[in-house]
Amino acid sequence: MSRTPEAAHPAVPDAAVPDFSSTNQFSQSGNEAQRASAASRDLWMARAFLPACTAALALALRPFGLGVQSSLALGLAAGGVIVLAELRLRQATLNALLGGALGALLGATAATLFALLVSRTTAAGSTKSFLEYGAVLACIYLGLLLGASKGMQWNARTAEARFAERVTGPAREELKLLDTSVLIDGRIADICEAQFLDGALIVPQFVLRELQLVADSSDGLRRQRGRRGLDVLDRMQKMPGITVRVLHEEPGPVGDVDHKLVELARRTGAKIVTNDFNLNKVATVQGLNVLNVNQLANALKPAVLPGEPMRVLILREGKEANQGVAYLDDGTMVVVDGARRCINKSVDIVVTSVHQTTAGKMIFGRLEERGEPAVAPQRQAAAAGASGGDPTGRVADSATFARPRGPLFPNRDVD
Repeated sequence: MSRTPEAAHPAVPDAAVPDFSSTNQFSQSGNEAQRASAASRDLWMARAFLPACTAALALALRPFGLGVQSSLALGLAAGGVIVLAELRLRQATLNALLGGALGALLGATAATLFALLVSRTTAAGSTKSFLEYGAVLACIYLGLLLGASKGMQWNARTAEARFAERVTGPAREELKLLDTSVLIDGRIADICEAQFLDGALIVPQFVLRELQLVADSSDGLRRQRGRRGLDVLDRMQKMPGITVRVLHEEPGPVGDVDHKLVELARRTGAKIVTNDFNLNKVATVQGLNVLNVNQLANALKPAVLPGEPMRVLILREGKEANQGVAYLDDGTMVVVDGARRCINKSVDIVVTSVHQTTAGKMIFGRLEERGEPAVAPQRQAAAAGASGGDPTGRVADSATFARPRGPLFPNRDVD
């Protein structure tokens, strides 16, 4: 009897298996530390070698007629100054280095041009030399420091944005005017939180005033709706990345809120965000852009095609005889023929048609009959055989076939 792999190689407990990951990490970190230490030693050796070279050069050339000790001291000092400059420049950013180099080059060019002008004058030789050397030092110094400071402020993306703005003109901020209805509805906050809206969201003062009047209403339901609108506005103002402004300017002293919104949108070129059907129509007729949250919600509903199966809970009876009504999770009404007897039951239906109305989407269906999809092809084949190849597809003996049990007109609408 052969042994199984488990028996041949018994399982080792997890505690008995050594963890090599931490060991590898320690070894890798140790290797990196060793490499960094070796690179640092090489750098300091090169820095120590530079003053030695400058000291040897000064001893060999004896500049300014100096003695041995003075030449050695001058060489060591020059090497130390170069090392200190290298240590200081190592801490500078790439933008500062590039800016400083470009500034020094421009300064040297300006100093050369100035020296050419000074050489044409009739001043004494010492005066000319002083002006020439002073111009070189001043121009290089100014170019180096100014170039380094401006280079630190330079950013490739900022420069690209400024160039695009200069070519195409400054980008105009897209404004959106919030209506009272969309604040009371509350879904605008979820849309903003999902980052589907950009630009500045403007709440006019008259909209805020109307929202306050609703919140101060004596009717309990209206008062609750107004307070919810104020809470939604406060929530939106606290969202990062969302700009909510209150506009104190009013287009006119007279007129209702809808009229003022339309007039303000026409003046500023802003879009109106609303749930009001009438305001949506009025603004659209006048050529204004409107963002309707209800239309967005309808567009995001899942598409349902005729013939698709679906399982729904029948909640009440419909207006027509033997109809049942169900609702999807998003509030879409589903009218089912023959489902009156299935109230408070979950049933399987087949979608027969989908109608889009001004109030939303309505789905019509019928109860799904088990086994019907398998019988239908047999009935069609029998019908084709009985017709004897008649191109019209008419059946000779209609009594042979059972009448479908579904409704005759599954697509009729409900008032």
